[in-house]
Amino acid sequence: MEAWEHSLKKCITSPEELAGLFHAPGENLAPVVGRYPMRITPYYLGLIREPGDPIWRQCVPDPAELHDFTQSPDPLDEERLSPVPGLIHRYPDRVVFLVSTACAVYCRFCMRKRGVGCQGMSPAPVDEAVAYIASKPQIRDVILSGGDPLLLSDDRLDQILTALRRIPHVEIIRIGTRAPVTLPERVTVKLARMLKRHQPLYVNTHFNHPSEITEQSARACARLADAGIQLGNQSVLLKGVNDEPQVMRELMQRLLAIRVRPYYIHQMDLVQGTAHFRTRVADGIRVTAALRGHTSGLAVPHYVIDLPGGKGKVEVASARFSPDGSRITVRNYLGEEIEYRET
Repeated sequence: MEAWEHSLKKCITSPEELAGLFHAPGENLAPVVGRYPMRITPYYLGLIREPGDPIWRQCVPDPAELHDFTQSPDPLDEERLSPVPGLIHRYPDRVVFLVSTACAVYCRFCMRKRGVGCQGMSPAPVDEAVAYIASKPQIRDVILSGGDPLLLSDDRLDQILTALRRIPHVEIIRIGTRAPVTLPERVTVKLARMLKRHQPLYVNTHFNHPSEITEQSARACARLADAGIQLGNQSVLLKGVNDEPQVMRELMQRLLAIRVRPYYIHQMDLVQGTAHFRTRVADGIRVTAALRGHTSGLAVPHYVIDLPGGKGKVEVASARFSPDGSRITVRNYLGEEIEYRET
């Protein structure tokens, strides 16, 4: 068993364990964990400085998760857009391939919290997914997601990548992972060496706060970068975590210093159980505007909304606001005019 697998066995998964470490009552968290599981790696737990800090908010359950009834568990209509279970075909030339249903840490703001870590969600049947991709010549870009693809063994991940590389029209493979942030020991020399064989390969990771950039996470990213893998980062704008300009600026600058290119800042998806993290679009505009001119253009990512109903991502910069600011109208990649509601 590898070191990262030992770390997973030592994760905090119950409110009682958490209460014992932080001397905080855990009874009110039990119903939350019963609905949305908790898992925190020893490494990520060690980044918490005090209850309620930005790391705590991202990984520790909150009773507010059970008080959000207004939104859909699947606002992006991923299940409707799945021709094969676990394979999402939203855009013509790319698909999202859910190869794992587990993560090292179950983020409380997860866009797939309806299923990640829960028994009701299963990874895509690999043979069916690969056969579908092979049957659609227009698919040139495959994004491995989940859950976290890096929670698969090296051999299993290698098998999936090899199968995809045998499809002539698949040009690009991307992996979305939070392992460098929450389980940096997972990024071994062996893993990086295996991934290098499947170029062109892109890894998008998910740092949300400067405190997540440590010696260990920097080393994990360096191993991937040294293997010739291009690294990007997708942050989510989260209330109480990174919704202040100086915090986001420091995060973006420190990402560049570890060879990770800021790619997206996501407006919080309208996912059931996450309302307590949501900011207004106006707040996101304020945060991203404070980057431009105050730091390198390399450190300024795209601020995007992933539209409900599977309508695709749009840049907030192109949105039109009503005179009173209460309504936002955007045009998606199909040319459709869509009114986006923040609640």
